[in-house]
Amino acid sequence: MAGKKRRRRRRRRRRRRNVSRSARAELQFPVSRVDRFLREGNYSRRLSSSAPVFLAGVLEYLTSNILELAGEEAHTNGRKRITPEHVFRVVHNNEHLHELFKEDTSSGVKTLEADDN
Repeated sequence: MAGKKRRRRRRRRRRRRNVSRSARAELQFPVSRVDRFLREGNYSRRLSSSAPVFLAGVLEYLTSNILELAGEEAHTNGRKRITPEHVFRVVHNNEHLHELFKEDTSSGVKTLEADDN
């Protein structure tokens, strides 16, 4: 047995590919960027790991619905491109989107001065 040489097998560890959080959640919107904006915005002291994923999903859902309706609006007007006017018409004509994007500056909180009168 002295004449036999042992071969060492080198085990190569295959490096796992980095998978983004957007890819894990099957989203197109960037989860990491939403996370960074939430942390830099000082909205809360603590932030769960699922909060930016959920918010990115909601933003993607709203955007896809608006773009789909705007595309239909452009198609009915005989256009191939979506313009800002098409988006405006969609938001203005859809009651849910209109309520979401309305330009109401009041906070909804009654002030003490209004109650005194």
